[in-house]
Amino acid sequence: MSEVNLNWVDERQLQRLDEMLIVVDENDKVISADTKRNCHLNENIEKGLLHRAFSVVLFNTENQLLIQQRSDTKVTFPGYFTDSCSGHPLSNPAELEEKDALGVRRAAHRHLQAELGIPPEQVPLRPRKGKAEPEDIVFMTIYHHKAKSDRIWGEHEICYLLLVRKDVTVDPDPSETKSFLYLTQEELEELLERGARGEVRVTPWLRTIAERFLYKWWPHLDDLAPFVELHKIHRV
Repeated sequence: MSEVNLNWVDERQLQRLDEMLIVVDENDKVISADTKRNCHLNENIEKGLLHRAFSVVLFNTENQLLIQQRSDTKVTFPGYFTDSCSGHPLSNPAELEEKDALGVRRAAHRHLQAELGIPPEQVPLRPRKGKAEPEDIVFMTIYHHKAKSDRIWGEHEICYLLLVRKDVTVDPDPSETKSFLYLTQEELEELLERGARGEVRVTPWLRTIAERFLYKWWPHLDDLAPFVELHKIHRV
């Protein structure tokens, strides 16, 4: 493993580098588990190491999308504008459960609290068929993406795209999130244009999510069922 300088990284972020993520193949079949640190080192990514992740797009009832700016002390893409919430299911039985993407949705429920400070009762876990299920977190599709943050760190993920449409209270963890705002579609398009001009930094997966998915979904937020793709992985 490379010896890298992490003196600039927040202590909580350092602790999370020891979390065990789910290693998968290109078809999202579980292979093994490895640390968050190992999964995000470019030297391992270049050898094919791939892990499971999720992105949440959260809309309020006025159909505005929550966008956040990542903390300056994140390991990858620090200070970049990005989706509402993103993270990784952990390699444990609750978050490995695959039926109805339940494990990933549980992980997203955990992150919405830990990252954005959303009270658990606002996006609750409800019993369904004897299991705790976050009904407000809707699975939409999956995409496979790869991106370098810098010379050392990067992303290589099979990413589940999840959607929440609800008014929530946001109180972010500053080690995760620097700022947040709600945007209309036109305002998001403007942000991405500014990113393309180099005026702001935008994560590559936010651009992917917007251009491949959100612009099609946005006019149909009252009925998204036709856009749900259960067995497809988009390669981006």
